[in-house]
Amino acid sequence: MRRDLGPADLDDLLDRPLLAILATRRMDGTALLSPVWHEWRDGAFLVAVDTGDGKLGHIKRDPQVTILVAENDPPYRGLEITAAAEIVDIPYGPVIRRIGRRYIGDAVDGFWEEDSADGVVLRIAPGRLRAWDFADDYPEAPSLA
Repeated sequence: MRRDLGPADLDDLLDRPLLAILATRRMDGTALLSPVWHEWRDGAFLVAVDTGDGKLGHIKRDPQVTILVAENDPPYRGLEITAAAEIVDIPYGPVIRRIGRRYIGDAVDGFWEEDSADGVVLRIAPGRLRAWDFADDYPEAPSLA
C-alpha cells in the first residue's frame, strides 16, 4: 500500500462522483456518519447542507469533522481529512446544483431551484490528512476511467 500521499497523488479519485462519509459529533459525544455528495475545489471539500439537517447543528456546536472518500474497487484509493468545517459565505443553491449535477446529471434540475434552495456550504480543508492506494498490490487492476 502506498502511504504518505496527498490529494494530487490520487489521480482522478476526487473528481469521481463517489459518496463521501462525513462524521460529526452528537451532543453525547457519539459520531454521526452521514453519506454526502461533495466537490473537491481549491484544495478542500465543499459539502452543501440543508439548514434543517441535524449534522449542521452538530457542526455549529463542534466544527471538528472527519470526511472520507474511498473506492470500493481496486486500487482502493482513499482520502480522509479531519479538520474544522467552516461555513462559507457563498450561495447554497448554485453549489448544491453544481455538486448534484456530478452525481445525477440533468436530473438535478428537478430538485433545487437556485434561488429557493435553503442551506449552507461547508468547506473542509485539510487539517490532519491520510491518503492511500493499493495500486502496487493490484498491478492488473482495471482502469475505472
